[in-house]
Amino acid sequence: MPFQDNENNEYHSLDEIEQMEEEEKRKKKKGGFNPFAKTYEDGKGVDKDDEIIAENPSLKNFFVLLGRKLNQIFTVNLMIIVGNFPLFFALFVMAGYLSIHTTSPYYMLYAPLRGVMMFDQSAATGALWTIFSRQAGITILSTGDYVLLGLAALVILTFGPVRVGVTYILRNIVRGEPVFLWSDFWYAIKRNLRQAFIYGIMDVAIIFLIVYDIMFFNLNYGENMVINTMFFMSLMLALLYAFMRIYIYLMLITFDLSIFKMFKNALSFTVLGIKRNMMALLGMVVVLMINYLLLAVFFPLGVILPFIIVPSLCILMGIYAAFPVIKKWMIDPYYTETEAQYDETL
Repeated sequence: MPFQDNENNEYHSLDEIEQMEEEEKRKKKKGGFNPFAKTYEDGKGVDKDDEIIAENPSLKNFFVLLGRKLNQIFTVNLMIIVGNFPLFFALFVMAGYLSIHTTSPYYMLYAPLRGVMMFDQSAATGALWTIFSRQAGITILSTGDYVLLGLAALVILTFGPVRVGVTYILRNIVRGEPVFLWSDFWYAIKRNLRQAFIYGIMDVAIIFLIVYDIMFFNLNYGENMVINTMFFMSLMLALLYAFMRIYIYLMLITFDLSIFKMFKNALSFTVLGIKRNMMALLGMVVVLMINYLLLAVFFPLGVILPFIIVPSLCILMGIYAAFPVIKKWMIDPYYTETEAQYDETL
């Protein structure tokens, strides 16, 4: 169904509406004094090569796009880190500066052997005591740690809006459109704030439950056939949802759909785009493995890398793989139907 301009009684396509939105954003940025003008100023526009990459999202073109947009991807990663700042409270807890550090017996035989030693201090019990009296260091969370963990839980409120903002930017990069990093980031959040909050909370809750299930069934693996089956089913569910959430965030910023319909469509797209999904998964695994190896070889660089590029690069891979699927099955048929209806009105 075509969109109608109520003032001029004219019909506009989705591209024309997006162009009018870009013009409106440019006018707002140019008006008034802005101390961050350099950050928001217009770039040189869209290069023809970028349009070619958007029309042919192949593996080779991904690396071409990555090389051209690397600076913007660095900035997007900064948005992710700063936007989800409550996580820094959890990192501070993990550092253990406020925690209580003490020791505890390493072996369960410590207590009964201690009782034996009180009445029989022979060579045999002395040898056993030498082995089983070993102490292990433990960390006990303090009141300050629990307060910080409570503050870290606020990430459930920032996660959705931040992901929506960066998804909008990276989608435009993949489509070869002009990108105004900070203004586009806030524009996407304001435009989709309600659904961003709702689905962001749902997303964090679902991820938590899936991770909890995997850890639970892994710890009890081997108990019986049911536990073993549930463990592998949890892994498959985690993989399925990892693909689905990429499509859900893309649909959230592109279409006006209910969350239920987005889940339903995401499940279909995950099956329809299985080849591209698996390539994106392979790329993410390679990036994470490189980061893990750097942690083992040169720990400082391995720690810093996620703050520089890893999250944004993984999200970009997912969007680069997923958006062509959405375009093929939702956007292109919509344009075909819109053009046919528009021709009927002439």
